[in-house]
Amino acid sequence: MDKPKLLIVDDDESIRTQMKWALATDYEVLLAGDGEKAMQIMKREHPAVVTLDLGLPPHPEGTREGLSVLAKIMQYYPSAKVIVVTGNPDRAAALQAISDGAHDFFTKPVNIDELKAILRRAVYVSSLEAEYKALQSEVQKSSGDVIGSNAKMQEMMSTVRKVATTDVPVLITGESGTGKELIAQTIHRKSLRKDKPFIPINCGAIPENLMESELFGHEKGAFTGAHVKRKGRVELAEGGTLFLDEIGDLPLSLQVKLLRFLQDHKIERVGGRETIDVDVRVIAATNKDLSSLISEGHFREDLYYRLAVVHIPLPPLRERREDIPLLAKAFLDKFSTDQGGKKKYSKDALSAMAVFDWPGNVRELENRVRRGITLSEGTVVSPVDLGLEARPQAFALLHDAVETLDLKKAREEVEVAIINKALHMHNWNISKAAEELGLTRPTLYSMMKRFGIHAEGE
Repeated sequence: MDKPKLLIVDDDESIRTQMKWALATDYEVLLAGDGEKAMQIMKREHPAVVTLDLGLPPHPEGTREGLSVLAKIMQYYPSAKVIVVTGNPDRAAALQAISDGAHDFFTKPVNIDELKAILRRAVYVSSLEAEYKALQSEVQKSSGDVIGSNAKMQEMMSTVRKVATTDVPVLITGESGTGKELIAQTIHRKSLRKDKPFIPINCGAIPENLMESELFGHEKGAFTGAHVKRKGRVELAEGGTLFLDEIGDLPLSLQVKLLRFLQDHKIERVGGRETIDVDVRVIAATNKDLSSLISEGHFREDLYYRLAVVHIPLPPLRERREDIPLLAKAFLDKFSTDQGGKKKYSKDALSAMAVFDWPGNVRELENRVRRGITLSEGTVVSPVDLGLEARPQAFALLHDAVETLDLKKAREEVEVAIINKALHMHNWNISKAAEELGLTRPTLYSMMKRFGIHAEGE
C-alpha cells in the first residue's frame, strides 16, 4: 500500500530534516519552510496529515502567520488533519488553533514517540472519514435524491432495495410533499425495468369522464373528439413502471377495471374489442387513509390488497428532524449552483428550520430554500429570506419536550437537537462543537455514537 502523505511545515531546516529522517519509514514526507510553499504542496499533493509550526516567517517569534496558514488549510482542505507545533509559552495559541480546526498539537522539543502516536491516530481518523465519505457518496448514487439518516428512512430504503428486484405491486403512503413519487422513481431506477419507461398519472387531477381513456387508451371514434386511436398510460409503460399517484381519488367504476388489469395484465381500449397483453409493474401512492375509505365504501378492499403487496409508509419531515439539516444543505448546494453563487445559512436560519413543523414536508423545505436563495442579499440566507420566524431554539425544544410527556425521550430529543446544532454551527468540527457544548472531544464522540449522529461528508 502507498504510504500516507505527511506535510511538515517548519521554518527551521534542521527540524524539518530530523523529522523527515525519523518519519520517512512510515510516511511519504513533504517539506515546506513557509506558508506559501505549504499551500502550494497542499494544492498539488493533498496530504492527509500536516504538522504546522505556528512560528512561521515573516513573524517567527509570533503565531499570526501559523494561524493564518491553518485557516487557509481548513478553508480549502477541510479534511486534512493539521497538528500544530508550539513552544511551551505558546500553549494558549495552540489551544486557539484547536478551536480553529486543528486536529491536535504537540510542544517543542519534539518527542518522536509522542509525535508518532499522534500521527498514527490522525491518519487513522483521516482514513475513517475518507471511507465514510466514499460510503455516503455510494449511498447517494444508489438512492438518487433520497436523503435521510433517520432510522425510519433507513428502514424504508432497505425495503426499497429489496422490492426493486421484484415485480410485486407497491403502495407508498405519506403526507403531501414527503416524496412518494421520488421513492417510486428510485424503485424503478433500481429495478430490471430501469431502461424502460416510468409513466406517472395523477388519479385526482384528471376528470372522471376522461380518466378511463387516460389509463387504457381509446379507439378512433370511441367518443366525440376521439379522432385518432390513442394508447393510454398503461400501454405507454410497457416493459416499465406505471405510477398511480393519489390512488385514493380513483373513481369506483375505474377501480374495478384496474383490479381486473392487475389480475390478468390485459386491457381493452375505450371503444375497442381487442384484448391487449401488457407487461407493467404497478406502484401506487396516496396521502389518504385507505382503511377509512374502505370502511366508508369509497375504495375497494380487494383492490387495496392487490396494490399493497408491499406497503412503504413515508414519515413526515417533523418526525425525522435530524434529516432537516441534511436536506437543507443538499437543496442549498443544488440551487446555489443553479443561480451561480455559493451561499450558506445563518445560525438563526438553521435554528428556525430545526423547530419549524413543515406541514408541506420535504417539498415545502425545498421551495423555501429556493425562495431563500433568491431573496437573500450577499452569501448568507436568513430566516426572513426563508419566510420563517427566527425563534429561540432552546424555548422551542423545551416546548416540544414538554408536549411528549416522556421524560427520557424528551431529554434525548433535546440533547440530539442541541448536539446537531453545535455540529452544524461549526461545520462538523468536533473540537469546536465540543468546546461550544462544554464537553471533551471523547465525550462528544461517545454521545454521537449513542444517538446515532454521523458526521456529514464534505
